[in-house]
Amino acid sequence: MQHNKMVGTERTLPFSPEAVYAAFACGPVLATWWGPEGFTNTFHTFDFTVNGRWLFTMHGPDGKRYENASFFAALEPARRIVIRHDCQPFFTLTVGLRAVDGGTHLTWEQAFDDADTARAVSAVVGPANEQNLDRLTLALQRENT
Repeated sequence: MQHNKMVGTERTLPFSPEAVYAAFACGPVLATWWGPEGFTNTFHTFDFTVNGRWLFTMHGPDGKRYENASFFAALEPARRIVIRHDCQPFFTLTVGLRAVDGGTHLTWEQAFDDADTARAVSAVVGPANEQNLDRLTLALQRENT
């Protein structure tokens, strides 16, 4: 039996939910900020529709390549994005967006299929997710200036 294990973070961003959602919906923008600091991306397939595929390679700062295969399980404009990562490590990422005074409260929750995997990667994933949100903020600043 598999047990989900959650790794998550949250942050309030000084941008509208529509602007934050757009940073996910536009492949060229998403490619500039997805992943931890120092990583770059090459998108092979990016179909931002429900059940649409997202295939990409993350390039680490050390030159290592990480192949990723996902699909968009749910999309609610300016409210919620659910991404199913359907290669190792298996997880579902749910990004929630809620309008608040001065911007958007974003929640970022990764539910891993396997508790052992979640424990093994949590020390890396937690800080990486924070870096991802830092990069998202910078991308939104560039897009909205």
